[in-house]
Amino acid sequence: MKKAIVTGHTRGLGAAVAAELQARGIAVLGLARGRSPLAGIEQIELDMADPAALQAWLAGDALRDFLQDAGNALLVNNAGVVTPVGPLAAQDPAEVLRAVALNVGAPLALAAAFVRAAPKAQRRILHVSSGAARNAYPGWAVYCATKAALDQHARAVLLDGDVGVRACSLAPGVIDTDMQAAIRATPDADFPMRERFVALKEGGALDSPEACARKLVDYLLAPGFGSEPVDDLRN
Repeated sequence: MKKAIVTGHTRGLGAAVAAELQARGIAVLGLARGRSPLAGIEQIELDMADPAALQAWLAGDALRDFLQDAGNALLVNNAGVVTPVGPLAAQDPAEVLRAVALNVGAPLALAAAFVRAAPKAQRRILHVSSGAARNAYPGWAVYCATKAALDQHARAVLLDGDVGVRACSLAPGVIDTDMQAAIRATPDADFPMRERFVALKEGGALDSPEACARKLVDYLLAPGFGSEPVDDLRN
């Protein structure tokens, strides 16, 4: 039996991935601050940017109980934020700490708990990364750094050599989500490359969440998943 955990499953790419997994007969557990209208999935309301709340949930039995009969277990670390945006002088330190907790602390902690919760399953971990992990952008110091951390995490997991654990930090491309809308609404002074993202939208170059989710789930379930620890869905 295949079972999947998807973070940030209530909106955007996460919602589309949860729906795509469910459509393929895979049981889904969604973790997010709110709830999804998608019927038939298990959901936990959890603020993963709150380390104490996440630690308390992971200390319980919910994750182990969900995965106990899984022969193949999947973790999609999708939840994340692009904020704070702007040069260092404009960044609120509290926002920086929240971004690091959500973009790095939560996926790394979940990955460790996930592997321990299903020791007999074949386990696959997919971090939703970004081109920003591999190319620096002005105004995106925090986003670039946190996504780069996921890339390095996947590389190190491969070097661990556990044949029952595969991981990949995958950039999905530019998707038409609320995050993209927020990027386009950012003042040029905070994000000098804003016009590039406006042009992508106006030129019809953004992938829909549903189309991206189909490709992402194909990638996640493919026999060679994890052979490349860092990859781009557009390759």
